[in-house]
This record gives sequence, structure tokens and C-alpha cells, in this order.
Amino acid sequence: MSSDWLSVSDEVRAALGAGRPVVALESSLIAQGLPVPHNLETAIAAEEAVRESGAIPATVVVSEGQLVVGAMRPLLERLADPQQRVAKAGSRDLGPLLAARALASTTVSATMRAAHLAGIAVFATGGIGGVHRGAGRSFDISSDIDELAATPVAVISSGAKSILDLPATLELLETRRVPVIGYGVDELPAFYSTSSGLPLTHRVDGPREAAAAVAAHRSIAGGGGMLIVQPPPSDLAIDREEVNAWITDALRDAETRGITGGAVTPHLLGFLARASGGRTLSVNIGLIVNNARTAGRVASALT
Repeated sequence: MSSDWLSVSDEVRAALGAGRPVVALESSLIAQGLPVPHNLETAIAAEEAVRESGAIPATVVVSEGQLVVGAMRPLLERLADPQQRVAKAGSRDLGPLLAARALASTTVSATMRAAHLAGIAVFATGGIGGVHRGAGRSFDISSDIDELAATPVAVISSGAKSILDLPATLELLETRRVPVIGYGVDELPAFYSTSSGLPLTHRVDGPREAAAAVAAHRSIAGGGGMLIVQPPPSDLAIDREEVNAWITDALRDAETRGITGGAVTPHLLGFLARASGGRTLSVNIGLIVNNARTAGRVASALT
């Protein structure tokens, strides 16, 4: 990518040049994923968790015609300001948004693309996108799946978001040749819940094992990424049957209101936060920070 479009912070550039571990972080949680003031607080806490694990954080943002890798605090504060008009960038949106010199947060797919362009091997997020419920009619499948299949970055998450069709998402990841590895678990986590009941083929039990799997996959995969999944903190996790009941109500509410496309996920997450009395928000924040911490440890072991 032309240096005219890519802007890597001095700290991140120095770390990469010295062979030190770096972890990419997405920014859509700031602009679209979490409410004020939790959005900025969580982003800062995730960066601090990466540093505590011995790595350098690199939050990705689109701003002023540049794909910024390692955004500084003032730029994160702009994203967190509800008065700002902040676009939401998947990887398909990067070109148009850069050309328009727009301010945009990055989703999983866009952050993976930026991380790879900058030379970052590990990325932490809350949960990936996947196959939406009812995708047989709507064909609504997140571009995160194809980005994972194409871009050689290891993604640490708590599985896919609970509002998705998790069995179909896991099946499609297999079809697209994306290895899904449990970090200390044998089942796919269900974002807010520790388990989905879906068994995983592969498991690692610490950062060294995870780093070895990342290194081996990168050496033979021919360009694809991988997904390392760990459950949310056990003291915050919610029973999956309880979550599924809220999701059913949330989907019914979205249909009644005529909410479709990219507006569905923010609506559903907001509905769940209200229905749970804020419990899903607490889990979301906790797993984002926990995944960042694990990503820092894996990146340190990999380096």
C-alpha cells in the first residue's frame, strides 16, 4: 500500500522495526459498539492490557485520507464523540473513505487489512461477524469471514457475536479454510456465554502453544488468517439460554421496526443491554479487555 494512504505511528513503527510484539485493535467499538463513556474507557483499557502483556497496542482508524495504525488519544476521543459523523469501515469501504478523507472507525475486516499492511501479525477484538440468523433468505454474511480466509493475521476473540447463527458461522469458517482454535477450551464460546455447545477441533493451552500454531499456519497457509477463541471472564458470563431468549425478542423488535442491514447489529446490542439490565454491556467490556491481554501475550510469545 502506498505510504500516502498508510500512516503508522512512530511508536508502532519503532516496535516493528526492532522486532518487538505489536497487537492491532479495532475502533468500531468506540464509534458504534459501546455507549458513552464506556466506549473510550474500554478502548484505553484494551490498550493498557496489551502494554501490561509486554506488547505495543496499535488501534486502527481512518482519518484525513490516511489509514492510521496506532491512533493517538485525541483521535480516539474524536471517534468517541457522538457529535462527530463517524463512518463504519469494513475492508471494502477503505478505498472510498480514504479518497473522501472521511473519519471512520474500523471493523474486524478493515482492521485485519490494516494490520497486515503494517506488518502486524496479531489482532484482538471482542467478537467477529459471521452468518446472520435467517441468512438463507437475506444472504447477510459478514465480510469478516472472507477477510479471515484471505489475510494472514491471527485474530483473538470470544468467538462470533451471540446474535449470529453460530453453527452456520463455524461451518462457513471451516469451508473457507480458517482454523478455529480454542484457547484453553474445547468448545466455541458464545460471546456473552462461555460455551455454545459447538465442539472445536483444535485447542491450545497458553500463549506459547498459540504462538507456535500461528507461526506454523503462517508458514504454510498461503495467505489466510486464523481465529483463536477464548470465553468471556467467568465472573461476567451469562447463561446462553438466557441470552438466546433476549436475542429472540431483539430480532422480533428489529423486524417490527423495519431495521435491516448494518443497522441491525447496533440495534440488537442496545436491546440486549437494556433487556439484561446492563449485564451484556459488562460482559462485552470485560471480554474486549481480556482478549487484548491474551493477544499481547500471544504476540510476545510469537516475537
